[in-house]
Amino acid sequence: MVSSKDAPDWSRVRLHVVTGKGGTGKSTVAAALALGLASQGRQVLLCEVEGRQGIARMFDVDPLPYEERRIATGLHHDGRAPGVVHALHIDPESALLEYLAMYYKLGRAGRALDRFGVIEFATTIAPGVRDVLLTGKVFEAVQRNSRNRHAVRYDAVVLDAPPTGRITQFLNVNEELAGLAKVGPIKGQADTVMTLFRSPRTLVHLVTVLEEMPVQETADGIAELRAARLPVGAVIVNQVRPRDLGREDLDAALAGRLDTDRIAADLEAAGVGGGRALATGLAAEARDHAERRALEDAQREVVDELALPTVELPRLASGVDLGGLYELAADLKAQGMA
Repeated sequence: MVSSKDAPDWSRVRLHVVTGKGGTGKSTVAAALALGLASQGRQVLLCEVEGRQGIARMFDVDPLPYEERRIATGLHHDGRAPGVVHALHIDPESALLEYLAMYYKLGRAGRALDRFGVIEFATTIAPGVRDVLLTGKVFEAVQRNSRNRHAVRYDAVVLDAPPTGRITQFLNVNEELAGLAKVGPIKGQADTVMTLFRSPRTLVHLVTVLEEMPVQETADGIAELRAARLPVGAVIVNQVRPRDLGREDLDAALAGRLDTDRIAADLEAAGVGGGRALATGLAAEARDHAERRALEDAQREVVDELALPTVELPRLASGVDLGGLYELAADLKAQGMA
């Protein structure tokens, strides 16, 4: 269960932004959250903005174009038909072409600019503009109304966002534009996007693992988000190791007090060869495990001090595949996030 007494009402949230230090599995968590949310018939859009086509790899589908594609169905829940997960790969060049077509009616002319490299120049030289274009597309998906009969209206949008070190800059688009555009359509779009990002309909979730650097980066990210008045959601502790040994056995392993003679005898009784040499090797592995658990427990205390809703997800023994994503989705749902 979510550990904080002050857990937010997840049902009010339309946009779930998922960030985390590289290597913590933020993209995996974002995908699992989308699957978990796509229950009770809900329609969910899973977006990525980093250009890595991670969604396509995780769901074993062709690389995503700049259009929404149905990629999976959600979890079954109480006998109800599951909802659908759509995916969208947002790249700044395509977003700028769409922006030019919408606001300046530059359809064919916009594509001509792309051939001359103007769009790549604009989105590279002005990162603030790039982020406005990326977040603007997410905003459109969240705010979508019924006027467009051909577009899916989503009950929730999950954004696989940039890493923790850049998340505040990425979301705080009007601040990033301060020195570039003080008036005009793109400044107006940035201001409009910020009304969503700072509203109760948005939460930023931070993914970490129980290691010192990711946990510290998570704490720093939370402080930066709060300073920018952006709403922080949950801390999702990913890749948690199984707790197969009890505290007494862990303490004995850590202190080197495991009875290798007894272990050797138990192995022999079970028909496993190797004798004392194998028992000694197993005791050494048990000590390594106990040391790792002690480090994780210390970092778990740091996470608890953050005083935020906390969710834990297990390390997947077989790696991340579609079955593993559904397993994590069920865990998120059981702990109240979906």
